[in-house]
Amino acid sequence: MTWEQQHKIGSGFGAHSTARDVLAGIDLTGKTALVTGGYSGLGLAGVRALVEAGARVVVPARRLEVAREALRGVARVDVFELDLGDLESVRRFSDHLVADGRTLDIVITNAGIMACPETRVGPGWEAQFATNHLGHFALVNRLRPLFADDVRVVSVTSAGHFLSSIRWDDLQFEDGYDRWLAYGQSKTANALFAVHLNALGVQAFTTHPGSILTPLQRHIPHEDQVARGWITEDGSLPDGFKTPEQGAATAIWAATSPLLNDLGGLYTQDCDVAEPATGDDMLIGGVKPWAVDPDDASRLWKISADLTGQGR
Repeated sequence: MTWEQQHKIGSGFGAHSTARDVLAGIDLTGKTALVTGGYSGLGLAGVRALVEAGARVVVPARRLEVAREALRGVARVDVFELDLGDLESVRRFSDHLVADGRTLDIVITNAGIMACPETRVGPGWEAQFATNHLGHFALVNRLRPLFADDVRVVSVTSAGHFLSSIRWDDLQFEDGYDRWLAYGQSKTANALFAVHLNALGVQAFTTHPGSILTPLQRHIPHEDQVARGWITEDGSLPDGFKTPEQGAATAIWAATSPLLNDLGGLYTQDCDVAEPATGDDMLIGGVKPWAVDPDDASRLWKISADLTGQGR
């Protein structure tokens, strides 16, 4: 798919639909989903909806005890340790799952960090690019032997991709760090990952969940959130923001909707295919051309394969 082919298909759902809404009438009994970041925010809301529809869900977690407490009482959920910023942790987790042999029908790469202070992981990689993109890139490629024939992979991005295309000459921000440009690049990378994975024959989609206040904002001071219009002075949500249940809906829709059976590689938003973004209003959203460019997706895939040793 190309940028010009990004158009709504009339899903019947919208910005206020919840994950439970989009799963109405869909039976996931016998299916297994994997949801990174599935123990807080919209990830947790998505896991609960998938379980209610009959699925078993694997939740990788960097903070095991926090995850187990958050998921206490939720049936058919398995929690295992995984730090996406550590490729050795990715190897251990994926080896365990491959040895277990369970088939994966849905993979939602939802975990991420946003606008953190400059942090280096692994061999000096910038943490947002490493965690949001490279960790998921390595994970999905190592788990491909488990994929069902009709598997769907959903890569969670955001309107943050408006902030930066891929910085081909300085991927790791070695020439000066900007936390927002680093976040934007990682979100563009999330979208391009799905574009090329789909081109390789694994049905994949990208999802912008919308504006939701979750623990993702933990690195953003309160006064900055007020200045950006994310919260009001009294701490309440401004118009246009979603609940976690509404924020989870688009990823769940992309992972399960029969309307998408013959499609792939698309950027989704508000429980439908997103429109091309011709302006710069991130609250309106849509998708910028650099986030769905197939040539850039192929180029980034090769670089990511070289960096991680996966996906070659």
